[in-house]
Amino acid sequence: MSPQRDELPNLELTEDDIAFRDEARAWLAANVPAEPLPSMDTADGFRAHQEWEARLAAARWSVVSWPQEYGGRGASMVQWVLFEEEYYRAGAPGRVSQNGIFLLSPTIYEFGTKEQQDRWLPSMATGEVIWAQAWSEPESGSDLASLRSTATRDDSRGGWVLNGQKTWSSRASYAHRGFGLFRSDPDSTRHHGLTYLTFPLDADGLLVRPIAQLDGEAGFAELFFDDVFVPDADVLGEPGQGWAVAMSTTGSERGLSLRSPGRFCAAADRLTALWRSHGAPTAFRDRVVDAWLGAEAYRLYTWGTVTGLVTGRSIGFASSANKVFWSELDVALHETALDLQGPEGERFSPWTDGYLFSLSGPIYAGTNEIQRNIVAERILGLPREPRGAGA
Repeated sequence: MSPQRDELPNLELTEDDIAFRDEARAWLAANVPAEPLPSMDTADGFRAHQEWEARLAAARWSVVSWPQEYGGRGASMVQWVLFEEEYYRAGAPGRVSQNGIFLLSPTIYEFGTKEQQDRWLPSMATGEVIWAQAWSEPESGSDLASLRSTATRDDSRGGWVLNGQKTWSSRASYAHRGFGLFRSDPDSTRHHGLTYLTFPLDADGLLVRPIAQLDGEAGFAELFFDDVFVPDADVLGEPGQGWAVAMSTTGSERGLSLRSPGRFCAAADRLTALWRSHGAPTAFRDRVVDAWLGAEAYRLYTWGTVTGLVTGRSIGFASSANKVFWSELDVALHETALDLQGPEGERFSPWTDGYLFSLSGPIYAGTNEIQRNIVAERILGLPREPRGAGA
């Protein structure tokens, strides 16, 4: 059997932590659907996942670290990670509300007004309103600062008029609202003169065109803005300071929030079981061990990050190294599972589904090439890579 993961070296759980973990474990055991939900990238699957979000929220498990006034439990960061570990250990469904809860909400808490928090957070917690991420543009993906979509000031109406195109907008095919950056100062370049705006996906002038993935399902969409009006009330942070606001969101995405170690630990345990069910072939032993060790290393690193955060440190540029590690671990783990199954691995299964998703990991949240540049220049102090004019 796999080594037990309940023991946390150099981290002592309090009685409250243990009680919290046990309550979460019991609730998940009683409530996780016996059969996997349909893909959230289909209309039926999207609704099924929204219902699951509502069920989580009714028991106050959807946003455990949030304040109680917004549907949370006020859980500590340690308890949040414990919950995530239990969530993946139980095989619970993926979170269709991920963009909102794990990426946008930290930015709303940091830069949003009280009115925005009261307006957006409760419906995000229940899954009633699902948010889409709208960062990338044609010719402006990981190099986000080169974006060309514009926000033009409209004083007469008290807001901004959006024009341009976003692509690879995750969840946008079925989601209700989006968030992204727009160039609000036409004379600015790169990181300057940008504004962080949110918008309804059914706004006048906004066309949502689904993009089929490898499996044929529309997990992404491209957005076309044609004089879309957004009121001042939907600007997050100060106009023109959007880059600083956006970095809060991307830091959450690359670092701790998006990729709980529980996901990789659960997959590594399933891989170990798969290897044993195939007679524990020695030809795959080292790859299985590497995958398990990688997941465990990531788990311990995450707990180290948690320790740092609760003592006042920030994730900083280390989130880039973190992103490279978990994305490459995910690909290696699933490739091992498919190779282990031989021809059987070519049939569609949760392993093939996980493999297809893992292939996107080195691309989204900023490509790994970009992240390696950040590690080289910002952490290691190596010379900057030559860039074009204006960079």
